[in-house]
Amino acid sequence: MNRRPPTAESPWHRRRWLRGAGALALSPLAAAFGARAEAPRAPSRAAGYGPLRPVADGSTGLPLLMLPEGFSYRSFGWVTEPLVEGGRIPGAPDGMGIVAVEGEVFTLVRNHEISRFDGSFGPAATHYDAPCGGGTVTLRYDRAQGRLLEARGSLSGTLVNCAGGTTPWGSWLSCEETVSAAGQRIQRGGQTHTAERSHGWVFEVPARGGSDARPLTALGQFVHEAAVVDPADGTVYLTEDQGAAGFYRLLPRTPGRLAAGGRLQMLRARGASDLRSGLRTGQRWSVDWVDIEHHERGIDPTRGGRDGVLRQGVAQGASVFARLEGVFVGPGEVWFTSTSGGDAGAGQIWLLHPREQVLELFHESPGAEVFDHPDNLCLAPNGAIVVCEDSRQPVQRLFGLTRKGELFELARNNAQFNNELPGLKGDFRGAEWAGACFSPDGRTLFANVYAPGFSVAISGPFAA
Repeated sequence: MNRRPPTAESPWHRRRWLRGAGALALSPLAAAFGARAEAPRAPSRAAGYGPLRPVADGSTGLPLLMLPEGFSYRSFGWVTEPLVEGGRIPGAPDGMGIVAVEGEVFTLVRNHEISRFDGSFGPAATHYDAPCGGGTVTLRYDRAQGRLLEARGSLSGTLVNCAGGTTPWGSWLSCEETVSAAGQRIQRGGQTHTAERSHGWVFEVPARGGSDARPLTALGQFVHEAAVVDPADGTVYLTEDQGAAGFYRLLPRTPGRLAAGGRLQMLRARGASDLRSGLRTGQRWSVDWVDIEHHERGIDPTRGGRDGVLRQGVAQGASVFARLEGVFVGPGEVWFTSTSGGDAGAGQIWLLHPREQVLELFHESPGAEVFDHPDNLCLAPNGAIVVCEDSRQPVQRLFGLTRKGELFELARNNAQFNNELPGLKGDFRGAEWAGACFSPDGRTLFANVYAPGFSVAISGPFAA
């Protein structure tokens, strides 16, 4: 999209932030939480919405989720359902965002984290590298009718489309979580394939029609996880998912026109070059940013590794995190997750205050039994942070984290099949949650269950 977003003060801009980010502005309850103390605290639990119980899906009748009393849901966008242009919806649904709202009809763009070389889906005009099977599907869901109106391929020929983020002008940024050179031979599933084009890029998908499949090279070539635009100034924040990872931003040359390029930078926390462990909850650092001169050099020319961008930042003193995952922009704040950070390796939740240029360790899990491997995240109507779990636990959980740093379980994956649905048999409770995003009115939480592959629209008293 080439339209420059209006100023942050315009009413249109505020509406587009709600719609694009998939969350609500903070409620008075959230504002009352105030600033958090910087002293370390013992982990605590919030009551949340109450205990969870199995709840029947309004679409299939199966108890796919466990939810609190007063919550309901409908599933849609199942793997192998038809695409309007022919073919079937691919599997492995990951990041997702709302890009348009027309009354009760929501347009969502959903990533499919596919690493296979089994060919592109969707229209040919949306293909980047034809042998590759990853990409995005655009879903139009009618909340009033509780059903999917259509699904269409909107980007394909990419690899490992993990997460991404929405833009204020109504599009989705889809990120490749891999790096490879054009012509490189890649091992997948015991077979060797050749990528015709380079990978490790971000692509933009509009709300209507398909992507032009042009990589936004200014956003860098690295092991991307997520990317989201701050509507206040057009800055794009990006995460990197590898053992030593950077947190990045793009200062666009022209806000709203990412293809026009800009300055890619990596965060430097002053006095803290390594933020993976040995920290305390509430600790803060002043930050600045270092320029990445060769943003397209994802493969290190001296070592051949896929950390070429990261190493450029580290050489200038930029800070290293452990496996960064989801990122979300709220009013005057940027949230992101480190899925394996912390002394227990169970995860950290980070909060950047962009106006003050201050970084805060908001939450660190003391152990996997408390909170394990946070991934995608968004903001709830009551100001809590909703976090998807992608962990080693036998049952994956969807968490809420209050502004007081208290955790509560919002949902559990309860998907188990014995051929109640054709071709589905097995226990999928260990499949990750992904793609959480709220409708602008706060009534519905959309999310994905990675395997066997479907989306849900969860309704309930989220503002309570």
